[in-house]
Amino acid sequence: MSTAGAAGDIFRPPPSGQTQDWLTRVEKLAPVIEENRERAERDRVTPRPVFEALRDARIPRMWVSRQFGGEQLSIETGSAVIQALARLDASIAWQMGVQGAIGRLSDYLPESTARTLFQDSDGLVVGGVNPSGHAEAVEGGYVLSGEWAFASGSAHADWLVCAAHVTDGGTVRRTAAGPALRMLFIPRSDADIRDTWYTVGLRGTGSNHYHVDQVYVPEEFTVDGADMHRPPADRPARAYPIGYYDFGPFTSASTALGVAQDAVADFKALAARKTATGASSSLATSHTVQEKLARAQAEVHIAETLLAHAAAQATAHGTDGGDALTALVRLTAATVAEKAVAAVDSLFTLAGATSVYATSRLERCFRDVHSATKHITLSPMHFETVGQYLLGGDLVMRR
Repeated sequence: MSTAGAAGDIFRPPPSGQTQDWLTRVEKLAPVIEENRERAERDRVTPRPVFEALRDARIPRMWVSRQFGGEQLSIETGSAVIQALARLDASIAWQMGVQGAIGRLSDYLPESTARTLFQDSDGLVVGGVNPSGHAEAVEGGYVLSGEWAFASGSAHADWLVCAAHVTDGGTVRRTAAGPALRMLFIPRSDADIRDTWYTVGLRGTGSNHYHVDQVYVPEEFTVDGADMHRPPADRPARAYPIGYYDFGPFTSASTALGVAQDAVADFKALAARKTATGASSSLATSHTVQEKLARAQAEVHIAETLLAHAAAQATAHGTDGGDALTALVRLTAATVAEKAVAAVDSLFTLAGATSVYATSRLERCFRDVHSATKHITLSPMHFETVGQYLLGGDLVMRR
């Protein structure tokens, strides 16, 4: 996306030096991503050459502490990288976003474990944080069983995280806040990956189900789920003084926003070359098209502005923002999703029959944005829960 001055673009402040450097990295990745995009759609998994290019560019570790072999980028820069990747291929952006979110658990793990997962290994660390398994407490750790969905990027993972309820003698352990929850990390080889990823969009993510049966997990390879609602403990290795759930939405929202940006750019190119049936000039000369394109651009611009504002607040107030910051992040994520879908849907319709073909970028944008925004972090349910908070109630998480 242009920053300023070019015909056909609206003004955007130029990116910071760090952000521009990383956007340049993404530009260099564009040829290999574009070359393999259709293969990823067909095979429902990102081809190995693409992952290797991403790895060599340090994208998977961009949101991990330098102490654990990462790049420790700002939230704003990482968000810009994911948006840029989504403009090329939303499936790539989604997987890098998932890795960014799971990478945040490195600040909660014991330092030696975090180094094992993120520094001593160059594969992805992904998995599921929805508790669909159980972890039986035993001496020194837990015995894990269960099945999880949406293991985005698992084809290139070395480790998987599994959210599970802790049990004692088969009975779920209870705390004052409810059932005890644990995040447990296992080698990918300890899981059975199921071929389940047949979807509308984000096909290249390979977000299959995976099954685990009676695997022992040492205590030091786990994180207490209750801790994730708070910023990680202060220590020299800590990359981000922000709670896990206040960080995660920036990954999914950035992907949805990048898809909408791609849709705007693609429609502008289409409008300049397409002449509607019975018309004598291109779509670009239609007053209706001009108005609707501008409205779609406004939706995208609003989403960009809101996301950038929330990122700045999260950076400044990760440790002291409390429920007010969490409410802002959730409200922003849900609004970005709503705006991204509105922009893509409008342009998909405006393009006419052209957009229904698989050769159309708008067709891909339509499928991908509707798949991405089904994620819990982008759920419209956040409007209701934040509204309850604004009226004096508790800020709760609902699924």
